[in-house]
Amino acid sequence: MSANFEAKKLVVEEIKEKLSKAKSVAFVDYRGLTVEEDTAMRKKFRENGAEYKVYKNRLMLLALNELGIKGAEQYLQGTSAVAFGYADEVSPAKIICETAEKTKKLTVKFGVLNGNFVESKDIEELAKLPSKEVLVAKLLGTLNGPVSALARVLNAPTQGLAIALNAIATK
Repeated sequence: MSANFEAKKLVVEEIKEKLSKAKSVAFVDYRGLTVEEDTAMRKKFRENGAEYKVYKNRLMLLALNELGIKGAEQYLQGTSAVAFGYADEVSPAKIICETAEKTKKLTVKFGVLNGNFVESKDIEELAKLPSKEVLVAKLLGTLNGPVSALARVLNAPTQGLAIALNAIATK
């Protein structure tokens, strides 16, 4: 076998490994993106525990098929790049959609979420979700509300007694 064939097999294995490790994956058409825009986007990916790579369409399709992910054949045409989200499911979609909105050059082709093929509209909906930190803060606030109210109710009689005793003492 030729060295070129072996190199392609290694790239397919690399893509499969990244697809398996990633919580979410977004495939995009990056046509028209400038080097500055691309560099800024890659920096955001690194800061958020994600990775942005460009691979040949055929090699990405082989990796997807070997993992049993079907439906990508019609989308892997033209210029394609892939964003792997390792830290959370939302950040790659958010970064891509923010860049697409800002530059008007990037378009989402499709994605993979938890090992399943998803359409571009699903990736765009995922991008609208708040970050994990915001969701955790909202949950904690919701859980903390009743506990705080209970503490105030339980504290009210003793507080009232203290105020009454203070009023009597000052007379």
